[in-house]
Amino acid sequence: MNKGRLEAFSDGVIAIIITIMVLEIKVPEHSESLVSLKPLIPKFISYILSFIFVGIYWNNHHHLLHAIKKVSGAMLWANLNFLFWLSLFPFAAGWMGENHFALWPVIVYGVVLFLAAVAYTIFVIVIKRTEGRDSLVVQAVGNDAKGKISLLFYITGIGLSFINPWLGVALYFFVACIWFIPDKRIEKAMREQELNDAANRD
Repeated sequence: MNKGRLEAFSDGVIAIIITIMVLEIKVPEHSESLVSLKPLIPKFISYILSFIFVGIYWNNHHHLLHAIKKVSGAMLWANLNFLFWLSLFPFAAGWMGENHFALWPVIVYGVVLFLAAVAYTIFVIVIKRTEGRDSLVVQAVGNDAKGKISLLFYITGIGLSFINPWLGVALYFFVACIWFIPDKRIEKAMREQELNDAANRD
């Protein structure tokens, strides 16, 4: 399989995930007043937060696949594992919004976020092993300190949720803010490689 098919499949799954998430926000029946939208506010907040996370993953996933040169069987399974946890976002986000950010829905949401991040980390590790030590991905990602810090924040957020669920939500949002600005490491490494290749040709 070439990386184009892998990226197309992943993009399709992510698009479906976003579609399912927004369908969780039901239109008020037989009402045209703005007041009828008030009960939907928690669901909408949950949707916005989840949309940001899915968007961040899509952005970084795109850059990651753009940098690789080959696809292995291990990468396919690692990618499926990542997409599996991502596909639980609609359930976790819907449950959290439906119950107005209650204790266990917020904890379950945090667990899904954490496991999706672990799966993405595994995916990156598999790619680095497949591409080799001197590959562009290895040079760009490095030891992935940002990813490891995010995992720590997710665990901390889950723990803080037992004290107050909103503390957990705040920490989840903080992780989203960390990643909101697209990761430029791979783009930078690719530009440097292109410049080096051009210099060597000259």
